[in-house]
Amino acid sequence: MNPKILCLVLGLVAGGIVGWLTRPQVAEIRLPGIDIKLQGERPGGGLTSEQARHIGLVAVVGAIIGIGIGFVADRRR
Repeated sequence: MNPKILCLVLGLVAGGIVGWLTRPQVAEIRLPGIDIKLQGERPGGGLTSEQARHIGLVAVVGAIIGIGIGFVADRRR
């Protein structure tokens, strides 16, 4: 298998796992005169948009690192 694709997929999966484990637990909504803090997941078990954005961003960073490692591994062959 192509090392670039393999490293890209591994980086994406690793980034997703790291993002899931480090997702923010507190979401804050600030309006004039009102401060609302939400802790944990929503009652339905889904993620807040801030948590999903965090997981996605870390997954993309992991994929970029993975494709970089793939290019280095491919050049060494």
